[in-house]
Amino acid sequence: MTDKGACYSRQVRLLKAEEFSRVFKNPIRSSDRYLTILAISRVTENTDSNVTHTDEPDLQITESVQTEQTKIITARLGLAISKKHAKKAVDRNRIKRIIRESFRANLQTLPSIDLVVMAKPVTKNADNQQIFHSLELHWNKLRQKFGLEDQPTRQSDGLQSRNLQK
Repeated sequence: MTDKGACYSRQVRLLKAEEFSRVFKNPIRSSDRYLTILAISRVTENTDSNVTHTDEPDLQITESVQTEQTKIITARLGLAISKKHAKKAVDRNRIKRIIRESFRANLQTLPSIDLVVMAKPVTKNADNQQIFHSLELHWNKLRQKFGLEDQPTRQSDGLQSRNLQK
């Protein structure tokens, strides 16, 4: 149904409290009427420490190719949708579902950043199309702030227009 590169796996989510608090410490903010997005650049992790050096040069090349593949860093998403702003679980889940779908559709074009998306009180009354449009503007703003303004936005293949209808 969806291609492997466009899924919402554990690698593209903020999971631990330390990851969230790192974003909250000194973020770049993008805010509008519906959402506030906090973003911080990801630090590249050095995975070359696991490479064992042997006398065989072919073995070293093979291992270094494997470590290069594991160093692929993508954007990661964290959601902070409070009960204070959207009291019903149905509203919170709808907002989270829309944010995840928009993030999934734009994941390939986003820079290597950690994001936390927070909803404002009026978001629960907004329709899906308004939230999607707000997110597209945020993604574009973050691309510009992190130096990727020349990359085009990726439109999902008909899923967005079908999911936008409320």
